[in-house]
This record gives sequence, structure tokens and C-alpha cells, in this order.
Amino acid sequence: MSEYDVVIVGSGPAGSAAAITAAKAGLAVAVVDKATFPRDKLCGGLFTGRSEKAMQAIFGLEVTEDMFVTSNHMRFLSKGRVLADIRNAPPVHLTMRREFDAMLHSEALKAGATPYLGQPITALTDDTLTLRDGIKLRFKALIGADGVNSFVARTLFGRPFDPEKIGFGLEIETPLPPTRDNAVEVDFDAASWGYGWAFPKRKTVTVGVGGINSRNEDMKANMAAYIAQTGSDESLRYKGQYLPFGDYKKTPGRDHILLAGDAAGLVDPITGEGIALAMESGQHAANAVIEALAQGKPQTALSRYMKLVKPIQRSLDQAKMWRLIMFPKATEGYFRKAFERGSSLQMKYLELLAGEAEYADLRGALLRRIPKLGWRLLKHRLGFKGPA
Repeated sequence: MSEYDVVIVGSGPAGSAAAITAAKAGLAVAVVDKATFPRDKLCGGLFTGRSEKAMQAIFGLEVTEDMFVTSNHMRFLSKGRVLADIRNAPPVHLTMRREFDAMLHSEALKAGATPYLGQPITALTDDTLTLRDGIKLRFKALIGADGVNSFVARTLFGRPFDPEKIGFGLEIETPLPPTRDNAVEVDFDAASWGYGWAFPKRKTVTVGVGGINSRNEDMKANMAAYIAQTGSDESLRYKGQYLPFGDYKKTPGRDHILLAGDAAGLVDPITGEGIALAMESGQHAANAVIEALAQGKPQTALSRYMKLVKPIQRSLDQAKMWRLIMFPKATEGYFRKAFERGSSLQMKYLELLAGEAEYADLRGALLRRIPKLGWRLLKHRLGFKGPA
């Protein structure tokens, strides 16, 4: 049986960030993933300024033309009707997760992590992990970064997510039409309590819809309508996956076993930002383990981690508050009109999407709108149809 200071389950952005951080600190690190790399991953591939900063800080990597497409052209729609077409927006980058995740995984191995790939986990105890081929790995701490359907989370809590709160997304990778511009498109009404996205890459466009699963009875119908709206290839088979959509785990682990990235539910329900939060939480989890093991107290890893990850959780709480303005029937029209007018709300949203602003920066815009929003909610409750 091989023994490690920390075993990391999953080698996407969260797992690779945890692995490289722990390995550089001198820990004996194993990385376990049921897939081999490169592998596909359902994700729009939006890479914000926040993601760029995290990648630079953790991996020492820069945004390069061979891995990323950069655009400062944003187009926002409501069921195909253009709300705003902005050609000088704060820039965002777009990447293919197949190549991007493989790059991060490679960096983790260069730092000294030992890979165990292509084998799913069959058993997990407090100090031992067993793979399908019978290999057993003993650990002092473990970080579960194994996605929304996390085996580690299921082992700890009985289920990986709350089915009433989880999101679900469908996606295709359609050929890039020669006449298409490089606009990053978001349609706020392609799904209920969610949105549609069309993100241009070098040779393809990633087209998808996602929203809270329990509020979308027929996501395939939403997807078919959005594919027709975007003029995408209707013959392509959909890829589907559950999405955390802001339903994070308030206690992301137990003692010396931690959860990071999608496994911890760390995805922004408004912007879809998940890559940055994955890298940041993976680094935080590794640092918590490093400190706990240095003190000879691996059981304190969770309490240390919770302090580090708290700002991310607080940001997601604020995102969920904004979701209550953007998506309910009583207020969605107000948000769309404010966005269409080119208000400060529009610019703040652009900065948020680009990773140049935090939800706290939107607080003033929200406070100025509370009286009118309150009146709209009251009218909706009373069934009043008069003017605002």
C-alpha cells in the first residue's frame, strides 16, 4: 500500500491547483482521476480576469494565444432580442477545457504529484482510498475535487448535491460559421432561472443552456429553441451535466477530508464563474492541509479551510441575492429594462463577468433600486397591472 500526505481526487482546475500547491510545499501528493488526460468537460470555457489572476498566482502561467481566444465584444439578449451589444467591454478569455485542464494537470505532475488515472474509486475510509484495480492509497488528508457528482461528497454526506437546488446544463460544440463575429453572447431568458450562452472559440462555438433543474421541466426543449435561435447545427448530440449554480456546501468536508471546486458547489449562479473559484478553493484546501499537517493535527484541516474559503462563500451568497432580482417573474422585466438602458447596472455586470468587480461593488446599484423593486413585488403579489 502506497502512503501519501495528501490524496487529491480529481485533477481539473481545483484538483490540479491543490496538487501543485501541496507538492511545492514538499508534501507527498497523489492525484486520482477516473479519466485520463486530455478529457472532455461540459463547460462554456469562459475564463475571466479573476481566473487569469488565479492561474498566474498558482501555476505561474499566462494567457496565451494558443490556449485562449480573447474578446471584448459582449452581446446580451432576451429570447433572441438584443438588449445590449457592447464592443468595448472589459475583455474576457475563452478556452477549451479539454486542453486547458490537461495543461494544469501536467503542471501538477511537474511539481511532483504522482498520478493514478483511468481508475474510479470503489471505497473510501478515514485513511484509505481503494481504486477499481485494487490499488490502495493511505493518506493523512484528502481533498475531493471530483466534480458535481463527487464520490467524496457522496461518501461524506450521503449525496453529492441537493436535487431541488442543483442546476442542469446542456451543451454542444458547433462549427464556427465564417460570418460569425467574436461576440460573447448571453441570453437571460433561454432557460428559467438560468441563461443561454454562445461562446466563440478558435474553430467552434460553445452553445448551451443551463438553469435550476427543478424550475425547467424540459431543458431539451429550451436547448432546441436556443440552437435554432443561434443558427447552430441541430444535428449535434447534446452533452448534459448537473451544475452547482450557487448551492455551495456550508461545511465543505469533514475533519481531514475537504471538498473543493464543483464538489463543494462553488459556482457563481449569475456569471457561471467556476474555473477561478475552483483554482482558488483548491489552493485554499491545500494550504489548510499544509498547515494542519505541519502542526501534527490533520483533523484541524477543515476549520482552517473554512476560514480561507469564507470570502468565496460570502460572494456566492451575494450572487444568490442578485438572482432573486434577475430571475423571478415579478422583477425580471425591471432588470432587463435597466440593463437595456445602458445603466450603471450594465457596466457593473460587465465588470463582474470580466472578473474586475465583486458583488459588493454592485451594492450601491441595488440599494438605489430597492424602493422601485419593492413596489413591483407588491404589485405582483396583489395582481395589479397598472404602470410602474
